[in-house]
Amino acid sequence: MNSLLVIATGNQHKVDEMSKMLEPAFTCIAMQQLGDCPSPKETGATFEANATLKVEQLAAWLNQAPPLKLPLDRFDRVDLLADDSGLEVDALDGAPGVHSARFAASDPHSGNASDAANNAKLLDLLKPIPEEQRSARFRCVLALLPYRPSTEARVALFAGVCEGQIADEYHGSDGFGYDPLFFPQGFDRSFGELGIAVKNQISHRALALRHLTTHLKEPR
Repeated sequence: MNSLLVIATGNQHKVDEMSKMLEPAFTCIAMQQLGDCPSPKETGATFEANATLKVEQLAAWLNQAPPLKLPLDRFDRVDLLADDSGLEVDALDGAPGVHSARFAASDPHSGNASDAANNAKLLDLLKPIPEEQRSARFRCVLALLPYRPSTEARVALFAGVCEGQIADEYHGSDGFGYDPLFFPQGFDRSFGELGIAVKNQISHRALALRHLTTHLKEPR
């Protein structure tokens, strides 16, 4: 079956990660590859709410029948997918949480901050916190919506969590976001050092995608 997943994100790193995990069964593209799609609004208080908002906004845009760079009728199956994920640090009462990508932004509604700025703020806030109290986790929620123009379709949610610890300095340069600071449980190297092959086996997104893949293989 020729299957397409349209991902409601402007973060190419996420698209690349998902593509590596899901190929060759599914072709993954960012929503901008379809056309002039507006950036989704992330106004929810939880990962579940934000993922649902993003996939529903993408569906609403497609249902307006905009001109598309890639005709969807080329595919046997088309699904819309949104990811909302982030880092929860226990010593910071779960922050940065849903604000992970814009943690260091002066205004949480002004857009994402750079990885360097977010990491610097996290390290600064954790300076007084001893190593044994730096427990944290990456959490991912995926929202899937079948593409069925002008019909009712339900959003399905899939979650994954990776427990770990925050280091007091950068380790490695692979990955993105908080990867160089996060040591997954049971490993003595950070996500920035482990490499993409290992990360794609144990990460929060990998676990959520496994649940998603099982669902996608089921007959509709």
